[in-house]
Amino acid sequence: MTSVRERPWVRFGLQRLGGLLLSFAVLVAVTFVIVPLIPGDPAVAVAGLEADGAEIARIRQELGLDQPLHVQFLDYVGGLLTLDLGTSFASGQDVATVILARLPFTAELALFAITLVLVISVPAGMFVAFLTHGGRRPWLDHLFNVVTSLVYAVPQYVMATMLVVVFAVGLGWFPAAGAETVSSLVLPTLALMLLPTCVVSRVVRRETAVVLDQDYIRTARGWRIGRLRLFGRYVLPNVITTTLTLSGLILAAQLGGAVVIETVFAFPGLGQGIVEAILSRDYPVIRGTILVLGLMATLILVVVDVILAVIDPRSMEDDHG
Repeated sequence: MTSVRERPWVRFGLQRLGGLLLSFAVLVAVTFVIVPLIPGDPAVAVAGLEADGAEIARIRQELGLDQPLHVQFLDYVGGLLTLDLGTSFASGQDVATVILARLPFTAELALFAITLVLVISVPAGMFVAFLTHGGRRPWLDHLFNVVTSLVYAVPQYVMATMLVVVFAVGLGWFPAAGAETVSSLVLPTLALMLLPTCVVSRVVRRETAVVLDQDYIRTARGWRIGRLRLFGRYVLPNVITTTLTLSGLILAAQLGGAVVIETVFAFPGLGQGIVEAILSRDYPVIRGTILVLGLMATLILVVVDVILAVIDPRSMEDDHG
């Protein structure tokens, strides 16, 4: 009978499932513990500043905040096991309903951003590596390093503010806030993609330069293989593994970066929603949003691992080894 060790895909799947469950458990514990550390009383936020002590005590009891912390945690976990994220303190809606209303906006923004990152950074990095290979065109190599370093050094919220000032306020080309039209996506997407584009293009350039120095590339050139075929058949497959790994990490990070970007542009996604929930001390919405964002980031990394395993099955053995 074949053991699990002799079935790489079974072992790979069990490892990733175990990692996913562990990440979920950590997320649940962390989100429950850190949220009450937010300054302010949710009962006061719900009741209003003019409410008396009796009214605040009544609301705290209704919200379950008068229960011991371990009882609240068990209720929280019990709800999660039945796919119940709780009820919003502020609106009285199911947290799942609140999240599902905002999730498409964040997903759309992150998807557009990572697509543009890959479409721009991979060809750009390979193109610069090819043109500067062997010490040629040092000015281009220097220009590429300077531009990507400068853009990378600018924090995303500063970049977002600059884009608003120049293209929304100054030139009036795009809306400064909201998500009513397709053009409303342009500035948030740019703000979210510029930094990772610089990172990925620099990594692709470095990896391409390493591949171009390999013996089999010199041999392929000796066979007079065309440039497009050379890059498509020999260079790209060897660069794509590192690129996909880095892109998965960046896409996962984009979900966190969306919090800042959506706040700057008043974009109605999960990022803007969690800021509003923090201001109103809406514990269930805060916990549910962080949990969903964390699970999405973890799933993205798992999907990238699966794609890499399909492209190069040796990666499964590397993980095991």
